[in-house]
Amino acid sequence: MLWLYRLIFLPALVLAAPYYLRRMRKRGGYGENFGHRFGVTPPFPPKRPDVRRIWLQAASVGEVLAIAPILEALRREPEVEVYLTTTTSTGYNLAKERCAGLVLAVGYFPLDWWGFSRRAWRRVAPDLVILMEGERWPEHIRQAQVRGVPVVCINARLSDRGFRRLRSAQWATPMLFGGITRLLPCSRQDEERFRELGFAADRITTTGNIKLDVTIPLLSDADRERLRRELGLGGGLVLLGSSTWPGEEAALLAAFSAGRKAGLPVSLLLVPRHAERREEIRALLQASGCRHHFRSAGACPEEVDVAVGDTTGELRAFTQLADLVFVGKSLPPHHEGQTPVEAAALGKPIVFGPALSNFREIARDLAARGAARVMRDAEDLIATVPTLLTDTAARATMAAAAQEWHRANQGAVDRTMGVIREELARIAR
Repeated sequence: MLWLYRLIFLPALVLAAPYYLRRMRKRGGYGENFGHRFGVTPPFPPKRPDVRRIWLQAASVGEVLAIAPILEALRREPEVEVYLTTTTSTGYNLAKERCAGLVLAVGYFPLDWWGFSRRAWRRVAPDLVILMEGERWPEHIRQAQVRGVPVVCINARLSDRGFRRLRSAQWATPMLFGGITRLLPCSRQDEERFRELGFAADRITTTGNIKLDVTIPLLSDADRERLRRELGLGGGLVLLGSSTWPGEEAALLAAFSAGRKAGLPVSLLLVPRHAERREEIRALLQASGCRHHFRSAGACPEEVDVAVGDTTGELRAFTQLADLVFVGKSLPPHHEGQTPVEAAALGKPIVFGPALSNFREIARDLAARGAARVMRDAEDLIATVPTLLTDTAARATMAAAAQEWHRANQGAVDRTMGVIREELARIAR
């Protein structure tokens, strides 16, 4: 079916271009090195015969942050070099900022059409391909297959929606999975789903979620105080909305207002999943009458009620200021969920909506251990937040449970690197 994919790719790209160009313009930052999208890669030094080159694709910010320990481990491997690509401008900028010293080069992933992909492959000439999480590009995988290059999918997962789609269109699975050498699911549920779709059992190794191995640099007391001042947060409690989606900011604003009415010295810190929604959030805050400040405007000159972290790569620092964390994309009608892992790793009490389908097992475990509480809907959130903010002992118990859960679930990076080393050892030098 690859011929059909190739045939319809360019017409579909033309039809979708206005939507994606508007989205890219709104988000910003896509002008730099736009030619990468068409297979014009950054300049590389000539390949050395004794060095194995890896092409690692991580779509956006979350994936770039997650693969840092993998990149550090690969850097320690003898005679290995890595070309890192991302899809989004935010992921690209973060990769250049944090990973440039660990890799051969950073670039944008090419559009997955035969001509663009083949051009990039000729320039990169990798010996091994690593795809992160849900990155399964038919043309990219085919280019590896025809060249005999192994493809390893790490932290592999299937969302509920993705699984339903593939199960109803099983004709597409050979195109998506046929050229994958090793598949490393991040949970038993994902392993079962890949098996049901027909992926060969002897090529599956469940390694766990490498995001659970995250090590977050801790802010000093002085840095935390400085960040609070820059955001305009007072000296009281902080309610964090982490990676929020439309509708959730309004619910958090109502929960924050309920806390203030209960006499709590609480401030609200909103970190939207997409910073380009800042004008929508600004209109909401202006209508509420709350004093507010946007991080992108620089340091706040005075104390405010609501701070908005509309910048990239600072969520880990913002989370360290929080007394209670709401995990976004989880209140109805949203259900996929953003990751609660970093909040748990930092020992923060967590609340989220009823269905984090992208992190179902993690959410279930956190709730079962008492590290998180599940909110049925916005009304439940509004009623629960003031109670939790008042109950210091309950939050301390949740925080301790979160850290214990995180410690108990580490080790995925070592297991993942074990498989990667096996594949590297098989490559003829």
